Amino acid sequence: MNAMTDPENVVVVGNGQAGIQLVDSLRKEGYTGAITLLGEEPHHPYQRPPLSKDYLAAGKDPVPLPLRPEKFFTTNDVDARLGARATSIDRTARTVALDDGTTLAYSKLVLATGAANRELTVPGTALSGIHGLRTLTDAQTLHARLDAVRSVVVIGAGFIGLEFAAAARARGLDVTVLEYADRPMGRALTPVTSGFFADAHQRLGVTLRLGEGIASFDGNDAGHVTAAVSTTGERYPADLVLVGVGVTPRTELAAAAGLEVENGIVVDGSLRTSDPDIYALGDCASFPNVHAGARTRLESVQNATDQARHAARAILGAGPGSGPGGEPGGYADLPWFWSNQGHLRLQIAGLSAPGDQTVLRGNPAEEKFSVFCFRNGTLTAVESVNQPADHMAARRLLSAGRTLTPEQAADPDFDLKTYSKQQPATV
Repeated sequence: MNAMTDPENVVVVGNGQAGIQLVDSLRKEGYTGAITLLGEEPHHPYQRPPLSKDYLAAGKDPVPLPLRPEKFFTTNDVDARLGARATSIDRTARTVALDDGTTLAYSKLVLATGAANRELTVPGTALSGIHGLRTLTDAQTLHARLDAVRSVVVIGAGFIGLEFAAAARARGLDVTVLEYADRPMGRALTPVTSGFFADAHQRLGVTLRLGEGIASFDGNDAGHVTAAVSTTGERYPADLVLVGVGVTPRTELAAAAGLEVENGIVVDGSLRTSDPDIYALGDCASFPNVHAGARTRLESVQNATDQARHAARAILGAGPGSGPGGEPGGYADLPWFWSNQGHLRLQIAGLSAPGDQTVLRGNPAEEKFSVFCFRNGTLTAVESVNQPADHMAARRLLSAGRTLTPEQAADPDFDLKTYSKQQPATV
């Protein structure tokens, strides 16, 4: 690789999936300069997805899965600081101030600040027993509390809310989910798949209330929640409440430094912000998405890790001819997602949009099917339930910019796996 002169110090704010992968990729790409990695939590960097799934299962106390072994940081000569919060950026001096009063100089700064749970503002929110789920501490608290409660109310039928509902129901608890929209996971899924999950959770014994938001919470004299009151006036008993109403990107550090912010920290195709020495990636970054044809902010492990690899190459330079200034071409990796809800594994490749033509392949009654989404006759996304082979075929096709016809997708005898592995004909 024809790398540019190594920066003196790459400072990475955030030690989640994006920040850790960025550090890993920098070293693998040959960067030999200093790296400082800042993480606000006191815990060794861990994987977040299991927190709302396996971590909540009944049984002995689970152990968080590390993003990298502890020796990774010493082996790669990384100054990894736990419990360190960046409070401000001085772009002129190229320094970052920390909450302990110290200041770090940087040549390149990477903001991998992630997102924060959206908070409720309805009456009673301050009662004890009302929780969010974002961090290891949150998951540890919930895991312990689930052993001592009988009735659970979940606010929001998104991925986190339904994953938590499935885990709580598997423990034999009474679970009610309140969702203001008319279907679960409505922003992410087609009506076919969304409707399937609504029915599936109700078959598991979850009480799913669609078209009902949260109006307030009731509590006892000790200040602990006892019930959730919905926007219809219905009162649902609750020993514990999980709030899962989405997240907001953590942009406060960038905004205070004068960087462009709009539903995330605005970056170009190289993940560079409006300041050429500062990059942003992962859940906090708003980037030009070639798959959506619009600026997008994505919340997924895939997006975080792929953007980190791309940003590392951009920071170091990827050789002549690959992009302006020698950086790689614009970030264009295929988005894909997953969610485990009880025995149901949902996998999504690509990005669908309202108005897409949908084609069903498989049988929802057997809990094994895929929904293929087409826009103007071109494949745009595939949602798969307990069909990992369909998901992998979809990723191969979409990553290669290939399509198939709606008729082929609907034909159960069409060999999707073989077709997805074929090389496109050349003229």
